[in-house]
Amino acid sequence: MLSPRGFKVLPPVVKNLLIINGLFFLATITFSQGLGIDLYDYLSLKYFGSDLFQPYQLITYMFMHGSFGHLFFNMFALWMFGSSIENFWGPKRFLFFYLFAGIGAGLSHYAVYFFEINPLISSIDQFLLNPNATDLQSIIASHKFMVSQQYPDIYYAFFKFDDAVKTLNTNPNDVVSLQTSVNFLETYRSFYLNLPSVVGASGSVFGILLAFGMMFPNMMIYLYFFIPIKAKWFVIAYGALELYLGVMGSSDGIAHFAHLGGMLFGFILIMYWRKRPGNNFFN
Repeated sequence: MLSPRGFKVLPPVVKNLLIINGLFFLATITFSQGLGIDLYDYLSLKYFGSDLFQPYQLITYMFMHGSFGHLFFNMFALWMFGSSIENFWGPKRFLFFYLFAGIGAGLSHYAVYFFEINPLISSIDQFLLNPNATDLQSIIASHKFMVSQQYPDIYYAFFKFDDAVKTLNTNPNDVVSLQTSVNFLETYRSFYLNLPSVVGASGSVFGILLAFGMMFPNMMIYLYFFIPIKAKWFVIAYGALELYLGVMGSSDGIAHFAHLGGMLFGFILIMYWRKRPGNNFFN
């Protein structure tokens, strides 16, 4: 695709990405502890149907991390694999790839999420258009309401809703109980759509990992600094693991389909570049 450039241990884009991610992490702590402002509310990637979603979050979420460990391992992988890719491609192409894979990861995650939650949202919308005890019981039977004392407004509203449901079990036409149910489900719908939040550079990093496996397929990677494996097999195995965990619905809090989305969008971009190698913008 391109001729290798002069090798640098810490090329400029990787270096600046490490710095920016570190600054975002420090800013998150400083704003939270010093000003009482939770930057995750503004800079993490919210679901597209959420009231809190903003288009800029498709960029900012890549620089937010949930913990120091999350930040450290992403940045270590960025340096380990990204340095070789940036040295090979050059800074412009590498930065574009990094952002493209990250945006693709976010889009992929919430595309899958849409199909997961759409039956519930459709059921709630149907009930709100025509409140009735039958549709309400169907919602209750198919969904475990995500309420906890961490969110007191929705938590205490749920108790009134629960009482209304009990009343409707004996008197399905009770107007007051139906209205209480409508009020709760309107609030819960918004709460439920605002709840998911994605942070981290993992999608971009998985795209870079895919690029590393494609650019240097036979280069040896040492798992745990000891077990040798060729890059191409490492990428395939890691991708298969992410697919398995995503399909099986792992409850580890990791956005596995975002990782796969980063790899998928990275693959698409690499194949596009291979078919159109004369793009002077990146030279």
